[in-house]
Amino acid sequence: MKRIVVKVGSNVLTRPDGKLDVTRVSALVDEIAWLRGEGVEVILVSSGAVASGRGELGDEPGLDGVEQRQLYSAVGQVKLVNTYSALFREYGIKVAQVLTMKENFTSPREYANLRGCMAVMLDSGVMPIVNENDTVSVTELMFTDNDELSGLMAQMMKADTLILLSNVDGVYDGEPGDPSARLIRRVEAGGDVSRYVRSGKSTFGRGGMSAKCGIAVSTAASGIRVIIADGRRDGVLKGLVAHPESTPHTEFEPAACDGKAL
Repeated sequence: MKRIVVKVGSNVLTRPDGKLDVTRVSALVDEIAWLRGEGVEVILVSSGAVASGRGELGDEPGLDGVEQRQLYSAVGQVKLVNTYSALFREYGIKVAQVLTMKENFTSPREYANLRGCMAVMLDSGVMPIVNENDTVSVTELMFTDNDELSGLMAQMMKADTLILLSNVDGVYDGEPGDPSARLIRRVEAGGDVSRYVRSGKSTFGRGGMSAKCGIAVSTAASGIRVIIADGRRDGVLKGLVAHPESTPHTEFEPAACDGKAL
């Protein structure tokens, strides 16, 4: 791997009470720092702003869903990035916040500007931390979830690999909790696993395994390898790089073509 996009979902970074799991964030930072030490460029697409905001403000009654999401994300994004910045600083890694909206990927001019900005950061050794700008995004302008954002970002920056960190080891041929269900380790280019996946959403995020598989298939079709793995598993990123055969995951093989920008 030379350049990877790591997407970490809300269910990885959120405690059962809905607040940010700082211990898990710290473990993730340790692993990304190890990747950087191995010469891998990393773009981090991180959820967790809403959980951070909930931890700062507590429950806010009287607000509808959109108002609550906007308030929590506005307050929480500051705490989330500050937490990342303080933890990465221990490794001498500088980070930058990148807040995007869907229109940044549909307007050629905004697309070129965002891609240029990202390239400058990477060339300068600064690690981008990307998230949707939930404060100003409204329903019709929102990404499906950060899985979609990470797939678009991987294509934009011509990443070698997209790693989607979820709260399960990958795609199973049955219910993940069923002892008879087997983990699907590899999906060939153009393969279809939709018959194995339910359409339900995750507890704290907007997406689910169905959304992840859809993004994985479309991103792999552009020539980028996609991996789904459990972000709560200790050492998962290091395992995927150094010991992939013993690290549970599902890999979507890339199509035999060069990844191209949208």
